[in-house]
Amino acid sequence: MDIKLKNKFLYFDKYKLRCSLGKRGITSNKKEGDEKTPKGKFSLKYVLYRKDRIKKLKTKLQKKIIRKKMGWCDDTKSKSYNKLIKFPFKGNAEKLWLRSRVYDVIVVIDCNIKPTIKYKGSAIFLHIAQKNYTYTKGCIAINKKDMLFLISKIKNKTKLIIR
Repeated sequence: MDIKLKNKFLYFDKYKLRCSLGKRGITSNKKEGDEKTPKGKFSLKYVLYRKDRIKKLKTKLQKKIIRKKMGWCDDTKSKSYNKLIKFPFKGNAEKLWLRSRVYDVIVVIDCNIKPTIKYKGSAIFLHIAQKNYTYTKGCIAINKKDMLFLISKIKNKTKLIIR
C-alpha cells in the first residue's frame, strides 16, 4: 500500500491525513532552496527519531536515533551534499537535534539520494508539522499522532507518491 499526496492531504489505505508542503507548492524540477516539494514516486529510506522524546517507536523501516551532533548537509559544494553528517562540520548543514519538535521523528525520503545531483534539493523529509501546519521548505509534514500511526503501518516497499 502506497502513500499518496494530493491537495494537502496524505492518503494511505482508508486514512486521510492533513499535511503541510513546501511554501511554493509542488514541482517536477526541484532546485536547492526553492521552497518547493518535489513531484515523483519515492522510496522511504529510514526513520530518524529523538529517543529522549519518543519512548516507543513501532516501524518496519530501519531506525536511527538522532544524536546531538547529527545534521544533514545542504551544502552544494560539499562531498556530503544531501547526506547525514556529524558536527562539527566545515560546510553548511541543518541540525537535526532541535528544541522545536518538528524533527522528533523524520522519515528520510529517497529524493536525490542515489544518485545525488548537486543543486537538485536536499533534506526532503516527512517530519512533524508545526501546530498550525505552517509551510515547509520543501518537506511534507504531518502531526505527531498521524506520524506515529503511519510509520507503524508502512512497509519497506511502501512508496510516497507526490503529484
